[in-house]
Amino acid sequence: MFVLGIDPGLSRCGYGVVEAHAGGRPRAAAAGVLTTAPAAPLPARLAELQREVRQLLAEWRPEVVAVERVYFQTNVRTAMAVGQASGVVMAEAVNAGCEVAQYGPNEVKQAVAGWGGAGKDEIERMVQRLLGIDQRLRPLDAADAVALALCHLAHARLRRAVAR
Repeated sequence: MFVLGIDPGLSRCGYGVVEAHAGGRPRAAAAGVLTTAPAAPLPARLAELQREVRQLLAEWRPEVVAVERVYFQTNVRTAMAVGQASGVVMAEAVNAGCEVAQYGPNEVKQAVAGWGGAGKDEIERMVQRLLGIDQRLRPLDAADAVALALCHLAHARLRRAVAR
C-alpha cells in the first residue's frame, strides 16, 4: 500500500510517498517538493501544480492521499493560495481513484511525535526514526508530507482495529 502525503502550498508543495507492509516497518519511497514560480500568474501556477501532482499520482499509484487540512492563517493571501493548492491536490487525487484523508497539524504531530505541540525539528527526527533513515529530509515541507503519510497509516491501523 502506498500513501502519498501532501503538505499543500502554491510556492512549495511538499510530498512524501510511504509504502506500508503488513506487519513491517513503513518505508519511504520518495519525498520532495513541487514548486511554482511566484512571478507566474495564479492560473498558470495552479495548472503547473496540477500537472506535477497528476504525474506523482500516475507514477506511484497511491491508494490514499493524505493532505494537511488548511486552517485560518493571519496572512489571508497565503491562506488562499494554500487552500487553492489543496483543492487542486484533492481533486486530482479523487480523479485518480484515490481515497483522500485530511489531517490537521496537531493530529499529525500527535500521531508522529506523540504530542500535538511538537516542533518541526522533532517531527523530522521522528520521521527519520520511524522510517529508519539517516538523512535529513529537506526542505522541511518534504518531512511534513512524509509525516502526513505516517499519520494516515497510524489512523488507518486504528480504524481497522476498531472495525474488527
